[in-house]
Amino acid sequence: MFDTKFAIVLREDLAVWQKLNVTAFLTSGIIAQFSEIIGEPYRDRAGNLYNPLSIQPIIVLSADQATLATIHRRALERGVTSSLYIEEMFSTGHDAANRAVFAEFAPEDASVVGIALRAEKKLVDKITKGARMHT
Repeated sequence: MFDTKFAIVLREDLAVWQKLNVTAFLTSGIIAQFSEIIGEPYRDRAGNLYNPLSIQPIIVLSADQATLATIHRRALERGVTSSLYIEEMFSTGHDAANRAVFAEFAPEDASVVGIALRAEKKLVDKITKGARMHT
């Protein structure tokens, strides 16, 4: 149905609240990059209007720190723009602080806790190789 895949990979040892928080932030980045994946608003039988949602399923995977670093490297090498969340962002309280702490790291020393990407299916599968379905 879709020739692209939308995948999120989370570091497996995160607390549940961290996994949910990172998933929400990473999803917003992909939506900002690909606004065409937002569908029409929802309306219930009573006529109440709700926000539109993604028209494309989102695959949530998990991996250890080393695999996440490899996935990050592969995305960069293949020119796939991703959403990235690093561990230090948990200690900040707003977007400007997140961007400031993010800028302190390079790919080789970033402690990645989550990455999201959307690209052609086979490419996403190659990039995320080694990650497994989140349970």
